[in-house]
Amino acid sequence: MLRIRKLRFAYSQTQFQINIAKLDIAGGETLALIGPSGSGKTTLLNLLAGILKPDSGTIFMGEQCISAMHSAQARRYRLQQVGMVFQGFELLPYLSVLDNILLTARLLGGFAINEELRHRADKLAMSLGIADKLRRPVNELSQGERQRVAICRALLLQPPIILADEPTGNLDPRNKHLALEKIIDETKANNSALLTVTHDHSLLGQFDRVVDLDDFICAEES
Repeated sequence: MLRIRKLRFAYSQTQFQINIAKLDIAGGETLALIGPSGSGKTTLLNLLAGILKPDSGTIFMGEQCISAMHSAQARRYRLQQVGMVFQGFELLPYLSVLDNILLTARLLGGFAINEELRHRADKLAMSLGIADKLRRPVNELSQGERQRVAICRALLLQPPIILADEPTGNLDPRNKHLALEKIIDETKANNSALLTVTHDHSLLGQFDRVVDLDDFICAEES
């Protein structure tokens, strides 16, 4: 599904850099990405989403070379094939919860917001405990509720890739396990690939594989 080869990326004017010789993520696989703050976890998600371009190396999703896409292609790729849960949620505060969940479908253009899609949005909201808030604007919600809206939006179109940046960081213990269970269930059901950044090591046992970015750094230095 996702293939990284000889990936290098650095921010100018800083010592920060990412070096990954090889990393593969299969369809249906759930991968947790760990490492200290500043090690490049969020940056790696942005590279996989085509938001950032590597300095060298390649990123493939199936036969598509993400790292070679121009900006319009990358935007289309994100809308069609990537479900993203951002740390900052990236919700539109003046829209209702339901409209925020349906937003990606609307942005794609020509995507029918039919009863089937609305029903799926309802089911996702119910599974994450926010079904009673669908008509409310998101600026009236708590941080934890907004996080669950962002998860629903990422899962709505059953994308082949799910990239989640601390998707349970604002949730209480009960809801964080509920939310992660839902994300993983959807990943398996749709044979998607899931890459999740987390600092919560109590969740790591729920993933198929754990990757520590420090291991890549050590490998490069050895």
